[in-house]
Order: sequence, then structure tokens, then C-alpha cells
Amino acid sequence: MNENEIGQIIVDCAVKLHQALGPGLLESVYEKLLARSLERRGLSVKRQVPVTFEFEGEVFEEGFRADMIVNEKVMVELKSVESSHPAHKKQLLTYLKLTGLKLGYLLNFGAALMRDGITRSINGQI
Repeated sequence: MNENEIGQIIVDCAVKLHQALGPGLLESVYEKLLARSLERRGLSVKRQVPVTFEFEGEVFEEGFRADMIVNEKVMVELKSVESSHPAHKKQLLTYLKLTGLKLGYLLNFGAALMRDGITRSINGQI
């Protein structure tokens, strides 16, 4: 399964989850439920993944934690805020660059409509 196919499943599951529960819950609740939904669709999901990276010869054992990495190919960052900030997208792009992953999604479950809370980010070419 390629990144785009995985991404379609992620978006589908996120929209269904948001339609069922609406906005307003904690990010951790959406994360757990989305992970279960993706696993039921046959995907491998790692949550709160510590990411190590090196900069100028210094290794940072836990530079950040990725909310989710799906099938070792797609990163998912979740928010539950009224509106996402441009810094959130920049953060995701930085995470993609540091991990070498090509595709990521910023999913803001705080948006009134999930379609307004989905940001797709690409690191290089897919």
C-alpha cells in the first residue's frame, strides 16, 4: 500500500470519527479512537513515537514525539483546537524532514467541519 492509499484511509476514518463525535474532546481521545479505526482497516499504527535525530554531530534521543506513524509511511499529527495555526503545518513539515517520511496529515478535530481541519503535507515527491 502506498502513501496516498494510506492517506485516503486516514482521511476517511478521521471524517467518520468527527461526524460521530463532533469537536470538543481531548486530542488524546481522538488519537486513541482514530488509531483503533485505522487498525480495524488493516493498518499498522504506532502512537506517540519518540523520534531521534542528529544535528551538527549531536544526537537528540527524543527530539519530538510523532502522534502517529501509520504503516511506517505516513505521519499524522492531531490537534483539537478551534483553528489550527500556520505553525502547526510548519511543525509537521519539520517532522517529515527529520524522519524522512514523505507524507503527513495535520488533523484538527476541533474544526466545526472535519474537511476544514485536514491539512496534507508532502516532503519531496511521492
